Amino acid sequence: MLFNVVHTTTYQYVDEAMEAYLEVRLTPPARAEQKVLSHRIEFHPTARASDYVDYFGNRTTFYSMTLRHRQLKVTNRLTVRTLPRNRPEFGLALTIAEARQILKSTGTSVFDYLQPTGAIPLTPDSTAWAKEILRENRPLQDGLDELNTTIWREFKYQSGSTENETPLSEIWKTREGVCQDFAHVMLSVLRAAHIPCRYVCGYIESETIPFDPTRKSLIGSLATHAWVEVLVPGMVWVALDPTNNQWCGEQHVTVAVGRDFIDATPVKGTFKGSASQKLKVHVKMKRVPEKI
Repeated sequence: MLFNVVHTTTYQYVDEAMEAYLEVRLTPPARAEQKVLSHRIEFHPTARASDYVDYFGNRTTFYSMTLRHRQLKVTNRLTVRTLPRNRPEFGLALTIAEARQILKSTGTSVFDYLQPTGAIPLTPDSTAWAKEILRENRPLQDGLDELNTTIWREFKYQSGSTENETPLSEIWKTREGVCQDFAHVMLSVLRAAHIPCRYVCGYIESETIPFDPTRKSLIGSLATHAWVEVLVPGMVWVALDPTNNQWCGEQHVTVAVGRDFIDATPVKGTFKGSASQKLKVHVKMKRVPEKI
């Protein structure tokens, strides 16, 4: 599938800001399942920016604006072709105990993706779900399928119901949230079961496709979307989307990864000034029909 993506992030200040500094993770990686055909990041006001690769392999752009301004806008423009994702049947057919033992032998390469974080602590709920759903003697794929479906069934997607700072314990209590929260719940259960996993930030197509009525509308396109990748034997990452109760496919575009949303936040930063700011984010992911 071929997609054009336009992702805008706008900071509007009540009074002039004197300085602003942003750290931007908006460069999609080249992967077997996605081919980036064109990409650019636009900053307004324009200023010098520099790139580096962070600890988790995300290409990161640092932007600094040292002049007074009332608005700061970041636009990410992307054309990408997505391809079907392959699932490693052998690795997923192993029992959870077998998979865990094999992955444990890989040592420090998976250490970070096994640890709780400030945003994703281990809770009594995650531990209980890990014991119930991710039992040692069941095939890994079966366990992942059930966990994905259980989160989708037990948690209600409610836009605006949480903020970035909402603790995971509150999500478990209210059983509602947004895609970031669904991903964090899944990660907390997987880590309680000692299965390496990571948070993914990206884009998802969720418009109804008039020329393909068999595809159902997906949740999560108004802003960036979030899902989970799990490492399976063979050192292959497989991706699941608990918000939509499915394995990720051609309608998903990966942008950044990390232990949690903090590591993979697409745009974050700070400004110097006495006024408050308003943040607006909008994502448009449009499928482009290809000529046969």
